[in-house]
Amino acid sequence: MSAHLLNPPNIKVGTDITLISRMQKSMDRFGFGVLERFLCEEEIKIAKNIKSIAGLWAAKEAVSKALGCGIGAKCSFFDIRIYKNELGAPMVILSDEVKAGFGVLDVSVSISHDAEYAIAVAAVVFRS
Repeated sequence: MSAHLLNPPNIKVGTDITLISRMQKSMDRFGFGVLERFLCEEEIKIAKNIKSIAGLWAAKEAVSKALGCGIGAKCSFFDIRIYKNELGAPMVILSDEVKAGFGVLDVSVSISHDAEYAIAVAAVVFRS
């Protein structure tokens, strides 16, 4: 039997769905400053419209749920950074503190939005 089967990776999944109109209401009420509460400067630059902003929110929430803690003291919005690779696919970078503290080996995220909702699914691979 292979060693991989004896010690399978520990993978957890998180998901989040966000109502795009809720994000729009926050933007209408607080302006673009609301983005600085959960996005870094580079993320704000890749946010093309309200749908992509809601998608970034959902992605960060999904990653935090896959970590098993949600957004809070152990993992803030700024511990999770979303960027796009050369093909435009979303990628994730975790802060060194979160990566080491949770024993994360890898993280992947998928974001989609349509009509009224943005949704994201994240998979996190932990050290066994």
